Amino acid sequence: MLLSDPQAQVKRQDREPVSLLVASVVLLTLSLLDQHDRLTWLLEASPVLIALPLLVVTYSRFRLTHLLYRLIFLHAVILMIGGHYTYSLTPIGFWMQRAFGFARNHYDRIGHLAQGFIPAIAAREVLLRRSPLVRGKWLFFLVTCVCLTVAALYELIEWGTALLAGEGATAFLGTQGDPWDTQWDMFLALVGAVSAQLTLNHLHDRHLRRLA
Repeated sequence: MLLSDPQAQVKRQDREPVSLLVASVVLLTLSLLDQHDRLTWLLEASPVLIALPLLVVTYSRFRLTHLLYRLIFLHAVILMIGGHYTYSLTPIGFWMQRAFGFARNHYDRIGHLAQGFIPAIAAREVLLRRSPLVRGKWLFFLVTCVCLTVAALYELIEWGTALLAGEGATAFLGTQGDPWDTQWDMFLALVGAVSAQLTLNHLHDRHLRRLA
């Protein structure tokens, strides 16, 4: 009985990533049904469409911490909601607009905050497990740089999409007439990256020790 307990524990631990994967596929399918705009859905959901197969393929060779799998699932949900409604038409954003007196639908701000918050933990995990870097100021700095690079790359993708699709990319861009939308997006990614490291480092370290 004592010999079988560790095996049972491993099986229970394996169940959560599989459950999150199944939930992601179900929600992805639901987000596609009766979506507001097919092109916008494809553009917004493309990170999920890329990440899910990648996580499945690398699961046996490079298993992530449960914390990171949960954060990736949360990020996927944010993207899928934005893809289904478009970022400027999400009900959550309209509720925020009414509740806090915002001048516009700010759901895209949540998306770009998450664009720094979740990749920060992902970058931290990869760097700690696959590079000579150790915990400290340099790790904090480089993780932040990675997140800002991702944010800048996403803005370049939005720019390229606008050039290629013209008016068809309006819903994807979601600027809603804000001339500083690009700067806000990158600033919020920076805030997300810094806040993730300040609030989740100790919890992440516990998950890393558990994985090891």
